[in-house]
Amino acid sequence: MLKAAPKNIHIYLESNPNPNSLKFVVNDVLIPEGLSFDFPTPADAEEAPLAQELFMYPFVDRVFYANNFITVTKKEEVEWMEVQETLKNHIKTFLESGKLILDMKAPVAHEQEETEVVKKIKTILDEYIRPAVEQDGGAITFHSYLNKQVTVMLQGSCSGCPSSTVTLKAGIENLFKKMMPEEVESVEALG
Repeated sequence: MLKAAPKNIHIYLESNPNPNSLKFVVNDVLIPEGLSFDFPTPADAEEAPLAQELFMYPFVDRVFYANNFITVTKKEEVEWMEVQETLKNHIKTFLESGKLILDMKAPVAHEQEETEVVKKIKTILDEYIRPAVEQDGGAITFHSYLNKQVTVMLQGSCSGCPSSTVTLKAGIENLFKKMMPEEVESVEALG
C-alpha cells in the first residue's frame, strides 16, 4: 500500500505542546494525505514494522504516523536530549533502506449517508482544525454527532498532552460554537 521513501532522507525535529512527544518530519510523503495511524502500544503496531522497531527502545511510549511525519511519545523519566538523535538516526536508516512503514492493505472507507450538519462539521475539521493539530504532531478525526455534541478522536502527540483539554474546549469547541451556533453546544474527545 505505502511506497518506500526515497534513499536520501532528511529529517528535522519539531517540538509540540506535549513535552513528551517529538515530531520527526521527513522530506517525503510517508502515507497518503488524510490518513493517520496511531500505535499506543507495541501490540497495536503488529502491521507497522518501523513502529515495532521504535517500541524496542524502552523509553518509547507511543508512535504515530501521518502524511510526512512520525510523532514519538517518550516516557516521562527520559529527556529528549538523551534520545532524540538515536530515534532520528533509526528512523532515517529504516526509511533509507526502502522498507515500508506499514505492512497492511489500504483501509476501506465505508461511506454512510451524511447529514448536512455532519458534512459541515467535517469541513470545519478539515479546513480549520486538522492543519493546526497536525502541525503539533497529532491528528483529529470526526467520530460522531449526537444531541448537539461533536465527538472527535485525538491521536499522536494530542494523546496525553497536558494542554489537549484546553485546546479542545477553548479552541475547538469555541470555533464550532461560533461557526455553528445552532447545531453545536459541546465538543468531546475519545481516548
